[in-house]
Amino acid sequence: MLTAAGYVVREAASGEEAIEFARKEQPLLVLLDVRLPGISGYEVCGWLRDRFHDSVPVIFLSGERTEAFDRAAGLMLGADDYLVKPFSNEELVARVRGLLRRTLPAPRARGVGLTARELEVLRLLAGGLIQNDIAGHLLISTKTVGTHIEHILMKLGVQSRAQAVALAYRDNLIEPNAPLPIAPSASGPATLSNGAHGDASVSFRTTTAPKPAR
Repeated sequence: MLTAAGYVVREAASGEEAIEFARKEQPLLVLLDVRLPGISGYEVCGWLRDRFHDSVPVIFLSGERTEAFDRAAGLMLGADDYLVKPFSNEELVARVRGLLRRTLPAPRARGVGLTARELEVLRLLAGGLIQNDIAGHLLISTKTVGTHIEHILMKLGVQSRAQAVALAYRDNLIEPNAPLPIAPSASGPATLSNGAHGDASVSFRTTTAPKPAR
C-alpha cells in the first residue's frame, strides 16, 4: 500500500535487521511492530531516538498491545504515533503523509530552481536507478550525475536522495505515474515504478506478520 502511494519500502524481519538497515541509510519514517523476534520494537525505537533524535518519525503498530496504557507507553518511549490493528490502508497512508509533512523541509518555492536536467535526474532517482544507470541513460558521466545530485539536494534543502525523492512526490515536482526506463544493469532488468526499487529508501517497516497486499 505504501509502495502504491509512491514510497520506497524496506521490510525487516527482526529488530536487529531494522537497526542494520537504519545504520546503512537513515530512513524517513519507520513503521514498527511492538512485538518482534529478538529485540523488541520498544528497544528499536530507543535506538532510533538515540541515533537520529526526532528527525525520524516512528509509528508503532500492534494487534496485541491495544489498551490505552499501551498506546501511552509507546508514545512516552518516543513514538510519534501508535496504530492498533486492524486499521485501514487509507488511515495508515494518511498518518504517514501527515508525519512526513511535519518532518520534511518546506520547499522554498515549487520547483525551487531545479533545471530541466536536474528534474530528469530526480525522476530517475525516484524510479530506482543508481548513479551509473542514470549516467548511461542520459549519456553523461557518473561524475556529472553526482554533481546534479549535489545540486538537487542543496536546492531542495535535504540531506539524502531518499529525502529528495519523498519531497519531490509530496510537492509534485515529478509525476507519480510517469513511465520510467528499465535500468540497464548488469544484474538483469528490473521493472521500475514510482520509486519502488533502488537504493533510496524513504521508509521501512519491521514486521513478523505476512506482508499486506499492495
